[in-house]
Amino acid sequence: MYVEIFGRLTCPYCTRAKALAEKMKAELPDFDFKFVDMIAEGISKEDLEPRVGKPVATVPQIFLDNVHVGGFSDFQPLVKEKFGIEL
Repeated sequence: MYVEIFGRLTCPYCTRAKALAEKMKAELPDFDFKFVDMIAEGISKEDLEPRVGKPVATVPQIFLDNVHVGGFSDFQPLVKEKFGIEL
């Protein structure tokens, strides 16, 4: 399983999503993730729209195995339900 998190280091929801992914990596043997710092990479929210499939208003934008999950408020309950992992 692979998660991509597109966010900003100054965004509290982005840093929480990253922390949750780090916890998942420590607890799940087949899990890995990548945090993409949109500022450092020069990626805008508009750049993500084709991949997300709709206008992007907030960050983070999270993908699980290349499928759009949504933001942190979508990711957190999904992880809790599927894996029993919480921050």
